[in-house]
Amino acid sequence: MPYTVLVINPGSTSTKIAVFENDKELFSENVAHSAEEIASFPSIASQYAFREKHLRDALARKGFDIKQLSCIVGRGGLLKPIPGGVYQVNEAMKAELLDARNGEHASNLGALIADALAKEAGVPAFIADPVVVDELDELARIYGHAVFTKRSIFHALNQKAVAKRWCRENQRTYSEVNVIVAHMGGGVSVGLHRNGRVVDVNNALNGEGPFSPERAGTLPAGDLAKLCFSGKYSEKEVLKMITGQGGMVSLYGTNDMRVLENAYKKDNDPKAELIYKAFLYNMGKAIGALAAAARGKVDAIILTGGIAYGPEVQETLRDMCGWIAPVTVYPGEGELEALALAGVGALSGEAEIQEYK
Repeated sequence: MPYTVLVINPGSTSTKIAVFENDKELFSENVAHSAEEIASFPSIASQYAFREKHLRDALARKGFDIKQLSCIVGRGGLLKPIPGGVYQVNEAMKAELLDARNGEHASNLGALIADALAKEAGVPAFIADPVVVDELDELARIYGHAVFTKRSIFHALNQKAVAKRWCRENQRTYSEVNVIVAHMGGGVSVGLHRNGRVVDVNNALNGEGPFSPERAGTLPAGDLAKLCFSGKYSEKEVLKMITGQGGMVSLYGTNDMRVLENAYKKDNDPKAELIYKAFLYNMGKAIGALAAAARGKVDAIILTGGIAYGPEVQETLRDMCGWIAPVTVYPGEGELEALALAGVGALSGEAEIQEYK
């Protein structure tokens, strides 16, 4: 049975939407918002009406009537830690997102806009695999001080989507395999998927694991503590060093891997080469660490995210990690398709519809 699904993925300066019929994309639109427009709002939640209007205008330009929809799926935001899967948008979820009880992020708007449009269209609204998916083993939660506990915040939507895609293409079952997924984009997350759960993964939001284009990754704790109390930086400035102005932004002044790669390969800049190769070195180490956590029993290593398009990225990580397991590359993020497939799965009964509490 064909299902028509609208998916909504709000980002910091854009709102990506697409309409799918089952797994076939009918059309998509990247609704851009200028930095000046976004800066005029005091909070993420206050952008709600502005973004919804732009989304409606985009659908109108396509001549699309939301009454044709079977469901709407929004990108899940910063909620309480929950297992992966599909959740129907409810009042408890909306209240937490509106109040930003678990943090501010543009993705908080996905469920809110989806719910408003779904009510008008008379169809259900869902979210799927938000960044707060938490399926960690208890061993993976322990840091070396009782004050700290590991938070699971990562690219859950894309990680789970590519892991399931690999299973489909290799006639395997997600709940019965061990795969390591390395997502490489503006942020980086490397996760161990064991028997259908992401049992270990770095906190990709708050600066843990390999450095990325915009995030510092794991830093030396003692030096960071001294910096925080040096009197030179405010808390806000330190947090910006970790997320936003860390990683390649700090090391080379760009958040674009392509700029770094051009400086290394075309301009023969030794500093660019060093940082480029250091990024891949850290990615390979992170994959290897999870292979040890899996006791070497790894069915596949999957490279994904925008940086995975790079031929040298693929070649280097295959060379570093191919002895662990075969390396498969699914470049890009594929989040819109992943949201659509989640909606189709919920409507068809293939995926359980869970309740957010």
